[in-house]
Amino acid sequence: MNTVFIVLPVLTLLMFDLGLTLRPHDFGMVLRRPRAVAVALVGQILVLPPLAYVLATAFGFEGVLLMGIVLIACCPGGSSSNVFSMLAGGDVALSVVLTALSSLITLITLPLAMSLVASKTISLPVGNLLVQNLLLMFLPIVLGLVVRLKWPSAAGRCERVLSKLAFPALMLLAGIFFVQHRETIYANFSRLGLCVTLLILLAAVIASLMARATRLSSRERRTIVIEVGMQNAAQAIAVASSPFIFNNGAMAVPAIVYALMMNVVLLTYVGILRKQKSRNEQ
Repeated sequence: MNTVFIVLPVLTLLMFDLGLTLRPHDFGMVLRRPRAVAVALVGQILVLPPLAYVLATAFGFEGVLLMGIVLIACCPGGSSSNVFSMLAGGDVALSVVLTALSSLITLITLPLAMSLVASKTISLPVGNLLVQNLLLMFLPIVLGLVVRLKWPSAAGRCERVLSKLAFPALMLLAGIFFVQHRETIYANFSRLGLCVTLLILLAAVIASLMARATRLSSRERRTIVIEVGMQNAAQAIAVASSPFIFNNGAMAVPAIVYALMMNVVLLTYVGILRKQKSRNEQ
């Protein structure tokens, strides 16, 4: 089975769902709350990729696995981050805007960052990457936004269905890749799992410290921790496995392991926050 025919439609639906949650005035948040937006984007766009490269190198990864680790760090925020923000008592509106902004910004930054780590034996077709991201990310977001403006009631119904399908679809995708590349995953899981878990934890700690240093509210801080720590694994898989770009299933393995550990870490984070809230209310 060529999993690219599963991952590409899944990514498109996730981005369309994101567009359905947006309104044009949402982007005014950049002007209304510039500190929160700037801290999140700096953490996600400028801090995370170099951090991933340093960790991958420290763990001795090279070739496609090193590129796969950096690739997941170069991707935008995960499409389910607004759900985690809601569960964590964060700012859902800020989460949605940050995910949309990072999805648009990484159309440019992802090719630039990946071109720096592409090995001599693995070329990066930048043009194909830009075209694929425009078709699978930018256009679905715009289409979802247009549907929301033109048919708000239908958009609301559609968004409720798609939001429930997003996480199961990602887990199905991860499961299929796990079966197909189980030998590579088994051979590298302990080292790779530790590497990506450290990446998630350090990203969350750095994001929290940046938010505290800029005196953001607790709701904004929780949201930024989740946004910086939760990357779009579906896009990483799409870029790695697409026959138009890398066409390399092994490069998608870090994204599969990342998707698993990301949910474990963030669910633990949400659980801790909810326990703290429960104790404070007693």
